[in-house]
Amino acid sequence: MNKDPRVQAATAHWSGRFVSNGVPLADFQDVTNSIDRWETWCEAWSARGAIHEELGRESLAGGFKLSAGQHLTVAGVCYHFGKFLFVQDPDQMQIAHRKAVECRNLALENLSPAGERVAIPYEGKTLYGNLRKPIGTDSPSVVVMAMGLDSAKEEMETNEGVFLERGMATLAFDGPGQGEAEYDFAICPEYERPIGAVIEWLSKRTDINSENLGIWGVSLGGYYAPRAAAFDHRIKACISLTGPFDLGACFDNMPSLTQAAFIHRSKAGSTNAAKKIAARLSLRGIAEKIVCPLYVVAGKLDRVIPHEHALQLADSATGEVTLNLIEDGGHVANNRIYKYRSQSADWMANQLNIY
Repeated sequence: MNKDPRVQAATAHWSGRFVSNGVPLADFQDVTNSIDRWETWCEAWSARGAIHEELGRESLAGGFKLSAGQHLTVAGVCYHFGKFLFVQDPDQMQIAHRKAVECRNLALENLSPAGERVAIPYEGKTLYGNLRKPIGTDSPSVVVMAMGLDSAKEEMETNEGVFLERGMATLAFDGPGQGEAEYDFAICPEYERPIGAVIEWLSKRTDINSENLGIWGVSLGGYYAPRAAAFDHRIKACISLTGPFDLGACFDNMPSLTQAAFIHRSKAGSTNAAKKIAARLSLRGIAEKIVCPLYVVAGKLDRVIPHEHALQLADSATGEVTLNLIEDGGHVANNRIYKYRSQSADWMANQLNIY
């Protein structure tokens, strides 16, 4: 049987993201090699997640809390990658999603540093996030982490780590159309609204220095983060990882799975309606309002968001801009994380006066 082209594309292009965000390479190879049809994708990744979940629960029962947290985090990532683009079967997608959240929540208190599941009021409902604070730092500065179209807070362990290791707290949260919030809210082009609610919530915490706050966004979050920074000047520094400058301009050329996920999570109901929403995700006439320092990452081999979008953002922002154009990087340059992940974290630490 010939492999489904969607599975072939996943195998060819997603290894960097999966492995750099916590999936063991052998697991990526085993699972993708075992799948011929996209329809079995979620089931296969959920089965692999269950293996790590069992190891985590065994460690927890034995009192090995750190090991439990690590196993359960990997389980959560595997379940997450089962559901992340599996929008054609919402019921199966939601079952895998619940397992991802359950495993990460169970992991949080057993990690080093530990994490806290938090609930943030937003438009009469709730946005959920994971707050983690560096060990040995009172009232640390904080980096708010904006997810993308198909990422969620359960995928953020390795991305959180580079900030935590440098003395910054992290708050990874699911905003409208993302993770746990995708059921209550559609994608929100005006992302300064949920970010404003998050900052207001943080300002009430006595254990976080919310007056020294940065924002980080990945993929579509690479649009959300600078969009928020343009309107909310409480944000002291911004990192944008291969986000679109104008999503409507590249919608037609995005991979079919990405388009389907946008249609689903925007609650558009059709391709034409989704394109109208995508056209609202634009920084034209907005990027000029970004006055805080901005760190922009682009992969020149990006097949999802052309790297020219990052160049346009870098050219348009008013404040100080650092552009990291990675010649051999794909989308989010996940295949070359060593060329930007630690560098951008060091940059953020400098901007927030950690160093």
